Amino acid sequence: MTGDLMLPARHRVSHRWPETADCATIRLEPLRDPLPAFAPGQFTMLYAPGVGEVAISISGDPSTVDGTVVQTIRNVGAVSRALSQARPGSVLGVRGPYGTGWDLDSAAGRDLVIVAGGVGLAPLRPIVLGALARRAAYGRVVLIAGARTPADFLFGDQLTGWAGNPDLEVHLTVDRPAAGWSGPVGFVTEPLASLDLDPARTTAFLCGPEPMMRFSARVLQRAGVAATDIRVSLERNMKCGVALCGHCQLGELLVCRDGPVVDYSVAEPLLTVPEL
Repeated sequence: MTGDLMLPARHRVSHRWPETADCATIRLEPLRDPLPAFAPGQFTMLYAPGVGEVAISISGDPSTVDGTVVQTIRNVGAVSRALSQARPGSVLGVRGPYGTGWDLDSAAGRDLVIVAGGVGLAPLRPIVLGALARRAAYGRVVLIAGARTPADFLFGDQLTGWAGNPDLEVHLTVDRPAAGWSGPVGFVTEPLASLDLDPARTTAFLCGPEPMMRFSARVLQRAGVAATDIRVSLERNMKCGVALCGHCQLGELLVCRDGPVVDYSVAEPLLTVPEL
């Protein structure tokens, strides 16, 4: 391990577009050498000069080869506010990519069930794009996404396009409907429980609040899907991103190194311990 792992590479914000009232997506172009290619599910450490650094999952297309990095950021604190509000032309620091990925390749030949809660759709977007790019490699592909209100869905225009794509089965649900919403109201577990799954050939990818992932995993397990075929993305307070500081320790895991993506056989005993 070298000190270079802690040195952010300077990137310029080339595009920024708002997603919701508190989320924005930015595209970053390297000022010098680009980062290595990322795997869906990995994250970077994003640095706002003079403010601080946080871990953010990559939400871009994994087939992109031009060296740009796309990240979707929710404004929840000083650093994420500075990052999510960075205007085109701003220069930010980027380290990574780090962590484990969803390992979409290992699910080739199987049905994919992708379940997102709120901003959990951002780390899952590369899976949807990757699966659509290699559509013949997979069986049934299902996306279930939930949000507080219709206005809280990320990637609104793309979701509309996906909903009309015969290669992808899309279920959207909200906690609180608004005028014009004619879709389901309730948790993602409801459309998930209604799926007629073939558990022996299903791989599931879950990202969102931990209770959402826990209850969704239970629905899948009741349907017969093995815990080892259910993958979840864990979120902890990452500081170094390279397994040096221990801030993200979760049981025996250092989430920045051993996660954020782990299968549910690993995550389940950890997510049921309140102090962890």
